Amino acid sequence: MTTPALDRDAGEPGDGRPAILLLSGGLDSTTLLALATRRGWTVHALTFRYGQRHGVEIERARALAAQYGVRRHVIADIDLREFGGSALTSDIAVPKDRSADVMSEGIPVTYVPARNTIFLSFALAFAETTGSQDVFIGVNSLDYSGYPDCRPEYIRAFEGMANLATRAGIEGAARLRVRTPLIDLTKRQIIELGQSLGVDYAMTSSCYDPRPDGAACGHCDACQLRLRGFAQAGTADPAAYAP
Repeated sequence: MTTPALDRDAGEPGDGRPAILLLSGGLDSTTLLALATRRGWTVHALTFRYGQRHGVEIERARALAAQYGVRRHVIADIDLREFGGSALTSDIAVPKDRSADVMSEGIPVTYVPARNTIFLSFALAFAETTGSQDVFIGVNSLDYSGYPDCRPEYIRAFEGMANLATRAGIEGAARLRVRTPLIDLTKRQIIELGQSLGVDYAMTSSCYDPRPDGAACGHCDACQLRLRGFAQAGTADPAAYAP
C-alpha cells in the first residue's frame, strides 16, 4: 500500500498549535482527525447535531474524539429541519442504488442547503475563542457526490471571507487557514491514508439512512461511495451493514 501524496494543507507539522477540526464521525473526518493528531496539532473538535436523520454519527464522533484525545469536543445544536430542503433534514426519501453515472450528475437531494457554510462559520467563531489560526475540514472534490460546498473554489472563497470578518484578520495579527488535506484524494486514497494511520473504520458511520441500531443501509450514495473505496483499496469495510 502506498500512502497518497497530500496537498499543501497537510505539509507542515502542527507543533502543538491549536486547530479546529470539523468531526462528523464519518470516514473522511475521522481520517482527517488521525492525520491532524499525527502531525502534532492540538485539536479542538466540533460536531453538529443539526436535525440529521443519521444521528448515530454524533455518538461515533464522541467516541472518536475521546480515542484521539482532543483538547475539547463541542457538540453544537442547530435545527436545520426548520428549513428542510434535504433528504437528510426532512421527509424526502434518501436515494438508493444510484449508479456512479447518475451520482455524478447534478446536485443530489441529500445536499443540505448551506451546511458547510454554517459549519465553517461556527468553526470560525470557535477558532477566535481558542486562538486557533487553522480550521480543518474533510471535504473532498473527487468522490463528493455533487455537493457545491465541497469544491476547492468554495473553500478558498470562504477563507478569504473569514479573513475579512474576524478581529484577527482585521488587526493583521494572524491569517486564518481553512485546511483541506483530503480534497484531491479519491475515496480509495483516503482509506489507504487512514489505514496507514491506524484508523479503526469500524468506529465510523457514513450512511445517510442507517437503521436504529446504527447499521448502515449499504444502498445510499454515501454507502456506495464508501464500499467502492474499500473494494478499490482491496479490503473489506469493517462497519456494520444491514442484512
